[in-house]
Amino acid sequence: MKTIEIRNRWTNEVIKAIELEDNANLRDADLSDADLSGANLSGANLSGANLSGVNLSGANLRDADLSDADLSDANLSGANLSGANLSGANLSGANLSGANLRDADLSDADLSDANLSGANLSGANLRDADLSDADLSDANLIGADLSDANLSGANLRRANLRRANLSGANLSDANLIGADLSGALNKETAYIPIYCRWSHSVKGDKIQIGCKQKTVKEWDDFFNSNEEFSTRRGTDDFKQIQAVFESYKAYLQHLG
Repeated sequence: MKTIEIRNRWTNEVIKAIELEDNANLRDADLSDADLSGANLSGANLSGANLSGVNLSGANLRDADLSDADLSDANLSGANLSGANLSGANLSGANLSGANLRDADLSDADLSDANLSGANLSGANLRDADLSDADLSDANLIGADLSDANLSGANLRRANLRRANLSGANLSDANLIGADLSGALNKETAYIPIYCRWSHSVKGDKIQIGCKQKTVKEWDDFFNSNEEFSTRRGTDDFKQIQAVFESYKAYLQHLG
């Protein structure tokens, strides 16, 4: 038995205290705008519940059923959602920064504009999820299933996508600077922008990749030499640098 205090998010006044058995059934409950920070709801059935705007920061929702729940604009920062069922849930605009979503089911979930920075999504099922414009910077997505997921415009800066399944995923306009896609599966079927772990841009007649800024001729001379900076020749990272250079080279030559 555990006691859950539902508080007004603005005044912190206790609205209601609920005595819950383990694996409590709160299916279709309306808990919108409640303060449930730090609550222990592990294994609870919250499927279809209205949790919009709720404060669940630091809450324990391990193995909870939140399928089809409305968690839009909810605060789930630092929450434990490992193994939770969030399939079909509405998490648009939610704060999941630093949350533990290891092995969680987020298939078909709406995570558009959500803050998942620093979240642990290793092994998570994100098949067909909407992650458009979401913040996934520094997120752990090792082994996650992102097949057919929408990541357009997402911030994946420094995210770890090693061994993630990217089959059919849409990463158009995503920020992949510093992201690690080594060993990611089915990259050839994903929509991925010109990708390099380092920032790149054109300034006048010079191409900057990472901290190095050179003219086309200077880059050509570099790639035709045996010179190395911090990235070893022959590695995937080096090939990315050269591919980005060739893209900008063609761009500048086309413009004349």
